[in-house]
This record gives sequence, structure tokens and C-alpha cells, in this order.
Amino acid sequence: MIRGTLSACRSPHLAALHARAASGFRYPLSTLYARPRPFSGSVGDGDGTDDAATPSQSQSNDAEEPPRRKAKSDREKVLESLPVTFADISRANVAIRNGVIRTPCVKSYFLSELLGANIFLKTEFQQFTGSFKERGARNAILALLREQGNTVRTTGVIAASAGNHALALAYHGKDLGVPVTVVMPTVAPLAKVDKCKKFGAKIIIHGAHIGEAKEFAEQLIASEGLEYVNGYDDPPIVAGAGTIGIEIIEDVPCVDAVVVPVGGAGLIAGVSCAVKTLKPDVAVYGVEPEFAASYIAALEAGKPVPTKVTPTLADGLAVPTVGPHAFEVARHYVDECVTCTEKEVSLAILRLIENEKMVVEGGGATGLAALLPGAQLDRPELKGKNIVVPLCGGNIDTTVLGRVLERGLAADDRMKNFVATVSDRPGGIARLTTLLGDHGASIKDMYHERAFLHTSIDQVHVKVVVELQGKEHAQEIERVLVEHGYNPVWDDASHKNMI
Repeated sequence: MIRGTLSACRSPHLAALHARAASGFRYPLSTLYARPRPFSGSVGDGDGTDDAATPSQSQSNDAEEPPRRKAKSDREKVLESLPVTFADISRANVAIRNGVIRTPCVKSYFLSELLGANIFLKTEFQQFTGSFKERGARNAILALLREQGNTVRTTGVIAASAGNHALALAYHGKDLGVPVTVVMPTVAPLAKVDKCKKFGAKIIIHGAHIGEAKEFAEQLIASEGLEYVNGYDDPPIVAGAGTIGIEIIEDVPCVDAVVVPVGGAGLIAGVSCAVKTLKPDVAVYGVEPEFAASYIAALEAGKPVPTKVTPTLADGLAVPTVGPHAFEVARHYVDECVTCTEKEVSLAILRLIENEKMVVEGGGATGLAALLPGAQLDRPELKGKNIVVPLCGGNIDTTVLGRVLERGLAADDRMKNFVATVSDRPGGIARLTTLLGDHGASIKDMYHERAFLHTSIDQVHVKVVVELQGKEHAQEIERVLVEHGYNPVWDDASHKNMI
């Protein structure tokens, strides 16, 4: 569908560029960034000063000098010396293409209307293990097989992960015949632990958090001779993630901006490198949860630094220190990084379920969260633009999903709670519930308390949770309650949203 609507924007040179880069040739960045020189109609040295060939020139055609290349700029030299280059990403694209799903970029009608831009969703949660991590995991294992041959099939690989990287490594390790050991902290979801076991991985539960799990994994590297695979910083991991950028340019060649979730910075490093190399005028934005802004802290310090991380709905992005390799690549390509709030994350998950029938985890929805009305990327310069948002993971526990949806409804002014004082005589609560029902409010929960109301013995406090239709409906319910003498006391957060 998308290819048909955007085929007119395709670059005829894209396939050739991929082929040359995948073969090991590092494409001169000067040819990517410089405008083509005008053709004068003759075969000369291309300086445009003489269109007519002189006799001496025609006689020396057999000994013609090769065309001179423009000297590389300092920036081009820096980009080619980075830990991951476009050539690495192109080779990864060829290597993994038969082992991972090529996910589509689906245009969202409803989100485009809501945000005032053409929103394309890159559905990476459709990978077999539920996240983009498969790309890097498979590329990393294939790189080890090329370097070490069957040796790595004997020794195996190890990683510390609480979720998506563990699943991806376990699955592709089994597929490629490489033993996988995963150290998971005690807080790792049991569902993900069980899935890793089903893929044949050796699971070790150790440490209260991912940092302690990683320290224990590093001890096993020396004692058992395992190869450690970092889930967001190893160059093959970053290159594998970057293949998403190639697919974005191929599927949405008219893209104006890409909005990428940021955790350890491996995803945005790879995607920004690929996108900016193929189409330098595309803006690349990173989005971090406000409770785990380690990439922004690294930008301010000029290097990766430890950052305080607090629990967040985007738990997959809660990385206290970004990877040094990933940061070095990303800082040369990414235009800007912003944060999103917990409310915006919960709303993004809700919007995706209601409008797109897509179940996405908190970390995978942060790109969309930053684009919602009132968020940091709700900007005039992005209105009407073609924006691609990678939905990078869908592994959310059902119990967590239920809580997140309720938070999303509350943030959307569709679930409110208040305390009202009613008569403790027969029919007192009934009159309140009838009033709410007559005005379209659905009562989700109700609790009444007699002991702590000291003003009148024949009155009772009632705490009510109601489901509403939105902000205007909430304001109407408050007005009606006040008119009938209930004088409700709304939850502070709920009331602030209504004002």
C-alpha cells in the first residue's frame, strides 16, 4: 500500500548504493552530501570551463587521466572513523535479511488526523520475539561465526538482560546453533524467563537489577570462556539495528523526520547513521522517558555518565548509562533528543490500542508519546510532514497493560474519582448514582466511609470512580454535582486536568 503511494519518490540509485556498501566498499560521503555537477554535453574534466574538445585533447583520449575525486572534508573523515558506519549497516542488512521479518511502515489515518502530520508506524513489535532486538542479536552472532568459526558453537555467548535482548539472543542462538547463557535479574518477568528457557538458553537468575546481573555475567566470561554480547553497545548490535533506517528510506522515501526511542542509544545510533547517510536532510529525533534521561545527560557532559533512573512505564529504556560506542555514533547524526512524561507514554499506548489495534510496550511507544498534543515534539515545523515512528517492542505483561490502560484513561479525562458527602439514610447513595447515570457517567467503583466524617451523624463520605467521555463530560459532571449540593472533592491530578 505504502510503496504504491510513494513510489514516485524512490531514488533510482538506492539499490546500487546498498550493493557497493555491502560488498565492503566505503562509499565516499562527499558523493552523498555534494550536489551533482552539471553536465556540459562533452566529455571533459568536468570543470565546466570548456565545452569543446581541442585537437590536443582528442589526440590524448587514449591516455586520459582518471577523474579526480574531491578531497574529503574533516566531517567525512570523522564519520568514516566511527565505531559503526553505513558500510557496516549495509553488510548487516544483507546478512540478516533471511533471518528477521521485514516489518512494514504503515500509515495511520487516525494518528495522522490527531497529530496534523502524515504518521507512519514501523511495526518492529511484529518480530518473532516481539522487538527490534532480533536484528542486532542475529548480526552479532553471525559476526562471531565469521570471526571464530565453529569455536563459538562450542563455547557459546552470554548476555545480561531482563527482557527483549535475552529473548532475541536466545532465539537466534538456537537458530544458528550457538549456545546462549542469559543472566537475568530477580525482577525479570517470569513470562520472559520461561520463553528464554523454551528457546534452549541457559538461564541464571542473579542480582537485584540489570547492573548486578551484568557484573555476574562478566565474571563468567573469564571463568567459562564465553563471548559477551552487549544488547545496545556492541558495533554489530548497532549495525543490526541500523537496518531499520534502510527500510524506512526504502518504504517511505519522502520521509521528513524519524522519531526514535532512546535507551542505551544503540537503536538511534544505527537508525540515524543509515537515514542521514541515505537522505541527509531528514531530521532524526530521539525520545527518552523523563525518569531515565541518560542520553541527554551524556550530551551535556560530552560523554556517557551514570544517571539516576527511577521506575518508569518505559522500563525497556531505563538504562542508567548509554553505551560509549553507540553514543559516539549517535551524537554525530541525531538532531535533537527530548523527553516524554509517564502520562504521555500511557496515552500513546492507549491511542495505539484504540486506533491501530496494536499492543506496544511503554518503551516502544515513547516516539509516539513525544508527538502527542502538548508533548515536546508537538511543534509547528512538524505539521504536515511525513514522520516515521518505529514501534520497537511489544513485550508488555498483561497485568501491567491493564494498569497502563487505566492510567491512560485517567490521563485522557475518561476516568475520574471524587469524594462527595451524601445522606446516610435509605436512598442517599441511590440519589447520587441516579444523578450520575442520568448524565451519562458510568460508575466503575464506589466506597463509603462513616467513621471519619465528624460534621454530621446522618451523613457519609462516598468515594466514587466514574468512567466518562472526556474533558467536557467531566466538567459537566462537576457542574451537575455542585448544582445538586454535593460539592465534590476531586482527586488533585484529575481536577487539574479538568481546569
